[in-house]
Amino acid sequence: MFTSRLTTSSLRLVRCRIFSLPSPPLTSFLSTSLLCRFPAFTSSMDNTGFHKPSSSSSSSAFAHSNRSGGRGRGRGWDNNERSGGRGGAAASSGKDKIDALGRLLLRILRHMASELNLNMRNDGYVKVQDLLKLNLKTFANVPLRSHTVDDVKEAVRNDNKQRFGLLEENGELLIRANQGHTVKIVETQSLLKPILSADEVPVCVHGTYKKNLESILEHGLKRMKRLHVHFSCGLPTDGEVISGMRRDVNVLIFLDVRRALEDGMKLYISDNRVILTEGFDGTVPVRYFEKVESWPDRKPLPL
Repeated sequence: MFTSRLTTSSLRLVRCRIFSLPSPPLTSFLSTSLLCRFPAFTSSMDNTGFHKPSSSSSSSAFAHSNRSGGRGRGRGWDNNERSGGRGGAAASSGKDKIDALGRLLLRILRHMASELNLNMRNDGYVKVQDLLKLNLKTFANVPLRSHTVDDVKEAVRNDNKQRFGLLEENGELLIRANQGHTVKIVETQSLLKPILSADEVPVCVHGTYKKNLESILEHGLKRMKRLHVHFSCGLPTDGEVISGMRRDVNVLIFLDVRRALEDGMKLYISDNRVILTEGFDGTVPVRYFEKVESWPDRKPLPL
């Protein structure tokens, strides 16, 4: 390339040359520590330093989608389904991989059976082998197909809320979620045991938050997208309470079980002792609230 420069005395011709330097790969700009923290990033690059699309990305994204949840606030599932395995570097241990497997299984069994075309029975059971054939990844980025039946059994054993049920039938292992379903395949009578007397459940309490209380006192407790409204058979600090209420609730709503049963409300209890009801048309009216208290100070709140 040539350029010219005009001076007061003469026209001077200046010759210059432009060199093209090779571009360093993208990974040269990343510190070693950063690459160690995200090995999946480097492994998915081609030699130009750009991210290569993966054929399994859509299924992985499907398993990782809808990670926010909520109980009784209009969303399909709760945050308990995503507590535990963190993914990334932390998920390299076997415990985290099993924990992530349990979270994905719970989500599938509660909410995804229909869209995944799983053969689910009306009592919620599906074959474990059918689950292990799904083209999904857990939150630890492990393909479901790489897990074994023993991994599934370990995930069930490790679930401290006892949210799974296992059944061996005709030489095959089946699994279900004990409660928390949104899928319509499941029939309440097949999944749960009916409560026939108030004496069976001396305590029936729903945990919620002060921010929700005004709406609840106006409209009642709604099941939202789930099949049932959930109640616990004890308080958050009771040792026997396993599932049915979050530990961080600050409002307790006690159900008048006797009155509800007398008026024809159907109440059920799951294998992990969560009390469930469809209410009337999906709602437990305020007239069945026995009392409302703040938690943990147990101060009465007006109805």
